[in-house]
Amino acid sequence: MIKTLSLSEIENTLYLLNYRWNLQALALWKGDTAPFKAYALYEGYDDFVSLETISQIDHFAKTLETPKLRFALIDHYLQRALLPHENEMRVWSKGAAAHVGEEKIYFREIIPWCQKFSNYEKRQVLQKETAPLCKFLKPFALNYWKILLKILKDDFGYDTYVAYCTEKKSLNYVFYYNMLKKLLEATNEIYFEAMERWCHERFKRPLSDLTRFDAINLLSLRQFDALFPGKLSEVLSQFFNNWSIDPYGTPGLNLELGSEEGKSAQAICLMLQVPEEVYVLMRPEGGWGDLETLWHELGHGLSAVFTSPDLSMVMRDMGTSFALSESFAFMNQNLVLSEPFLEESLGLSPVDSKILTYHRTLKELSLFRRYAAKFIAEYDMFIGGDLSDGEPYARIMKQYTGFYYQPESHLFDLVPELYCLDYVLGWMAETVIENHLATRLGNRWMFEPETGRILKGWWAQGNQYDLPQFLSQNGLGEMSAEAMIRRWSLGLKSTC
Repeated sequence: MIKTLSLSEIENTLYLLNYRWNLQALALWKGDTAPFKAYALYEGYDDFVSLETISQIDHFAKTLETPKLRFALIDHYLQRALLPHENEMRVWSKGAAAHVGEEKIYFREIIPWCQKFSNYEKRQVLQKETAPLCKFLKPFALNYWKILLKILKDDFGYDTYVAYCTEKKSLNYVFYYNMLKKLLEATNEIYFEAMERWCHERFKRPLSDLTRFDAINLLSLRQFDALFPGKLSEVLSQFFNNWSIDPYGTPGLNLELGSEEGKSAQAICLMLQVPEEVYVLMRPEGGWGDLETLWHELGHGLSAVFTSPDLSMVMRDMGTSFALSESFAFMNQNLVLSEPFLEESLGLSPVDSKILTYHRTLKELSLFRRYAAKFIAEYDMFIGGDLSDGEPYARIMKQYTGFYYQPESHLFDLVPELYCLDYVLGWMAETVIENHLATRLGNRWMFEPETGRILKGWWAQGNQYDLPQFLSQNGLGEMSAEAMIRRWSLGLKSTC
């Protein structure tokens, strides 16, 4: 029998565990030596990370904080059990590489390689090379998920993964599943007409000939890099000065923007403690992708470091859904490819800015459809109970994006906790936020000092509210699929 703990003792211990876990992740992302041996991450916490402690949380009077504490502890319970399998998977994946001619493309480098160093013929070889690699690694990934689902059922009583996510995130997955299917159908015509045209212009090939690796290349906007002014750090400081923010001097915000060897190619924002210690990591690759990526991750980072320190640790640091943070990230990302930003901050001509904003709109629609399709495929997979069959995933992704996806790769494209819906909801809320700011401050809202004051007020609220509550509390209205469809239709009404 473990000792009875007070609520504050549980909060403090979870804070320490979160910090250890994120510190480990930070080191691995940077390519540094991990501060803990994997097996030692939970050393000394065995009694705490237990069903007994979760039961104690359940016996406290229910507040807004107790569900966050409960699921934070369940996260660690699952992570501890899955660590050996995750480490095994990481070891095998680390050495996995495709041979394309004389090039050796490691899994972790596929995205930047497709964006910057590939052509159609090479990507076709990559397609053939990665299929057997995915088949080889599939048993490791499948074993991970089988263990996870067994623990959720045996120890916590969740018959399906969707039931677990529903309780954790308070989301009506059936509603969004049906809504997104309708939204995808409603945008089929504008999407496929525009994407087919872009594929012919870019690759001289129909969309039906292309794969997800070609999509990575296309959506990087590399074809427009000749227009990129190449002054990322200068623009960074100048722009955020409009909001009275110094990205390099804001307490708690640490920008790691170098190209150090071993650093992950995937950018990320890691929050060790909010608001005191937040890291934005990016390995620059050059071009428009850097601009979008940095501003997106800064959306996460700034909303964290401007969280009010007067909030409780739970309301600052622990969230069960990150859709609200994603809405700030997408708002930040989208503004850098708007015509006012391109012309005033980057000095592009009106003609060039229109070309870019057209293709940015098509890129946004394409990525939105990818995440929505992934959510639909993953929901079907977990409800159906057969994680081993990648054919439905490949069929759904092809149906809604037009690009071919390998059935063998479905488990390596799978995001935990149906996070694709967090992306989708964040994107939809971003439309609401942008409309509010544009209506209130005009089309140049991103340059207005008042925008900075408004955003800091929103960011200060931390994780008190989920996304619908946040919109309601701040008088922003409801998320609307119609608003997104209108934005895409207007943005793609003329060809460039």
